[in-house]
Amino acid sequence: MTTKTIGEEISNVPWEERPSERDIIWRSRRNPIIPRNLLANSNSIFNSAVVPFQENFAGVFRCDNKARDMHLHCGFSENGIDWKINEEPIAFSCEDSEIKYERGYDPRVCFIEDRYYISWCNLYHNRPTIGLAYTFDFKKFYQLENALLPFNRNGVLFPRKINGKYALLSRPSDNSHTPFGDIYYSESPDLTYWGRHRLVMEATTGWQSTKIGAGPIPIETEEGWLLLYHGVLNSCNGFVYSFGVALLDRDEPWKVIRRSSEYLMSPQELYECVGDVPNVVFPCAALCDAPTGRIAIYYGAADTVVALAFTTADNLLQFVKSH
Repeated sequence: MTTKTIGEEISNVPWEERPSERDIIWRSRRNPIIPRNLLANSNSIFNSAVVPFQENFAGVFRCDNKARDMHLHCGFSENGIDWKINEEPIAFSCEDSEIKYERGYDPRVCFIEDRYYISWCNLYHNRPTIGLAYTFDFKKFYQLENALLPFNRNGVLFPRKINGKYALLSRPSDNSHTPFGDIYYSESPDLTYWGRHRLVMEATTGWQSTKIGAGPIPIETEEGWLLLYHGVLNSCNGFVYSFGVALLDRDEPWKVIRRSSEYLMSPQELYECVGDVPNVVFPCAALCDAPTGRIAIYYGAADTVVALAFTTADNLLQFVKSH
């Protein structure tokens, strides 16, 4: 490893050896690691987030039931691959009925200071915005104010304060399957009032020509923040979701140092191309073992199942610099 990754040691991070020197990123041989029907009433389980927890792993999972309602469920694993997900959705404790959780999807989870924060697309009066909550133990969850006005998706917190402020990436959107979208940065002193909004990246061409959105919690390195992000191509047969990587400035993360012109991964395997929404790979979590730079990426496949891929911080930096 030549690049210093800043973060915690996760010695038991899920890992499979690199099949070939040509591979920048490689899929788990056990994919999909979470099937659509793991729960008795689940139609699909995908676009979910995991974190290290008490020497094992915990996560928040998008589980669409057979009525096709979107809900967030909590789950646990000893190895990050075999998961037990609670049958009942998370019951958020919320003192304000105006923002009380009804439905939600596409969560991200990160640890900041003394607790785990969850961000997700919260349906507020059936309008998508960024919901926020926290937990200490993945048993009780406390909902905070919605971070931003509707319409917004892909709310992703940074894993530490930047210049003394909480930092958030998001993608302003509309109330449908948005045919546009760019990534923005916002900051807050208290997780309630958000401002200093800055444009980070816009959709460009090719695999990321229709819209883009932040993926997992950014990974900090000496050279900057590694941000995995999804991009969408509008093909003759509908949207195609791939993902790439960008390098953001450590102190001013709205400033892009480098950005990949080619995708890291596109939907190519059967479980990525066939499902409720075909041709989708959508990353929501990345576990990084700081001493080794090993990274396990959890991604939704075809809006139906959860899959796993592997890479390293060195691989991502070399890729974004050379592409």
